[in-house]
Amino acid sequence: MQGLYAVTPNWDDTALLLTATEEIIRGGARMVQYRHKDIDAATRQVQASALQQLCRDYLVPFIINDDVDLCIELNADGIHVGGTDAPIADVRQRVGANKIVGASCYGSMDLARVAVHDGASYVAFGGFYPSLVKKYEVSTSPDIVAQAKAELDVPVVVIGGMTVDNCGILIAQGADMVAAISSIYARTNRKKAAQEMSDLFSH
Repeated sequence: MQGLYAVTPNWDDTALLLTATEEIIRGGARMVQYRHKDIDAATRQVQASALQQLCRDYLVPFIINDDVDLCIELNADGIHVGGTDAPIADVRQRVGANKIVGASCYGSMDLARVAVHDGASYVAFGGFYPSLVKKYEVSTSPDIVAQAKAELDVPVVVIGGMTVDNCGILIAQGADMVAAISSIYARTNRKKAAQEMSDLFSH
């Protein structure tokens, strides 16, 4: 589990979402998370199902954000759980041992330790930088990445305002994956944007 982790924006246009995500996968994204908080359940199911098929075509793991029922219904590869969502232990019990379960830990090693103990497959820290998508305090120190890598035996994901210009320091600290939304989906050439971010892991 290493490289670019593409997280979808809140786009209602399913065709555009699929086209953009395919460009990003072709640019090197190694995992895709479907995240749309502001859409009805029926459309969410349609979008998620279409994205999952796309990801399977490219052999890229497909993760559902915060919807355990949808994850189980589609038999998605995994689920990402936010800090205010269901407890990790409960989610792990529901989805089973073989699914990827990601946990948002913000800037807290304590949250990360509990998440790993309760069955998280990876921990996500952030935000590190101002984000165009999520509103939160930018308070996470880059040092937490190295600390987590030294202490925890799971991959570390970084998120929050990630760009090709600012995530290098976090990769240098040991980040396994960089999660990005606007810096890839909002670009005109999405494949190139994904490629540029993916290339940072090969240096």
